[in-house]
Amino acid sequence: METTLAKKSKRTKKSLFNGLLVKLLALAIGVGCAVTIVTVNRDCTEKESELSGIQEKINKIEADNSELQRVLDSDDLSAYIEKVAMEEHGYAYSDERRFYDTSRD
Repeated sequence: METTLAKKSKRTKKSLFNGLLVKLLALAIGVGCAVTIVTVNRDCTEKESELSGIQEKINKIEADNSELQRVLDSDDLSAYIEKVAMEEHGYAYSDERRFYDTSRD
């Protein structure tokens, strides 16, 4: 009879250890899943903000492209070249005088 009790206590200890191990494993998996979900949600939020920034850039470039296409389709290309030379590159006619307001910084 003592051997039967000893076997039962060994089984109880063994099954208790296995049950505890399973619970710890389940807890670790649950924590891992929770961390993964939080990380994925944070990454999705970052990517959505990047996407909105990229979409704004796309809209601006498309507007610039449509303006350039309009200029190319018109026959007044020399006026556009003159405007770009004066505004973006600072060119001026040889007899032209330019005055700049240096009081504003």
